[in-house]
Amino acid sequence: MQDDPPHDWPLRGSARRIRARHDWWVVEHGTGPEVLLLHGAGASGHSFRHLIPALEGFRCLVPDLPGQGFTRPGTRGRFGIAPMAEDLADLCVAAGWQPRLVIGHSAGAPLALQLSTLMPLTRVIGINAALGVFDGAAGFLFPLLARALAATPFVPSVVSRLWGNPQKVRQLIEGTGSHLDAAGIGQYVTLVRRAAHVDGTLGMMAAWRVDRLMAGAAGLTVPATLIATAGDRVVPPKISHDAARMLPRAEVVDLPGLGHLAHEEDAGAILQAMQAWLPG
Repeated sequence: MQDDPPHDWPLRGSARRIRARHDWWVVEHGTGPEVLLLHGAGASGHSFRHLIPALEGFRCLVPDLPGQGFTRPGTRGRFGIAPMAEDLADLCVAAGWQPRLVIGHSAGAPLALQLSTLMPLTRVIGINAALGVFDGAAGFLFPLLARALAATPFVPSVVSRLWGNPQKVRQLIEGTGSHLDAAGIGQYVTLVRRAAHVDGTLGMMAAWRVDRLMAGAAGLTVPATLIATAGDRVVPPKISHDAARMLPRAEVVDLPGLGHLAHEEDAGAILQAMQAWLPG
């Protein structure tokens, strides 16, 4: 189909579509205990392309979030943390999944914590978990700007045209503190060139209210492991340490080097960091 990934897209042979409010593009890979992996804003499930094969002995369940990657959204009113978590829980039912561990990168981590209030999870692992807000005026203006852009006709198409090239995408990636190979950059170019993906990302950013989630942090009792990498320029380690002090059962694992896309740079280091918390 026209909206499906190109034939060389990572793990395309392990993917299918599932209709459950949205038209989800999901990867199901491997056998063993089920692990749900949730990508961050502006990415897709492809961001776990190196971590998935490293999780040998597990069944990895990897959806593209609504409006991003190759999941077609059923409605734009479901891009916030709470409704998106509800839709992920519905997806698990529709797909017959029963994961007890969720690994979330960046914005995928607050989604995982919200999901823990809807499903009996045994642990959440966050990789550079986006559990804080911007300081000062930026914290107020950023969601307003995203909301305005998301509501403006033709903005996604303009962004796709202006930024959908390797040089611009490499600048964006390196601005996060990460460095990807040419294939990794090319995959993000594919995403940025999709106006629907840009639109979904803006919609998610406009609806994102981590402050509301963390206001109820005392009730998020699922054990949580937060992996923080020193080179992250988007979600610095302080965010994970501050969040761990608010969550009842959280701990932080600090890693040297690596940027925001740490799991794409060095999946082995991330696997080693969370090895002790993976089910045996």
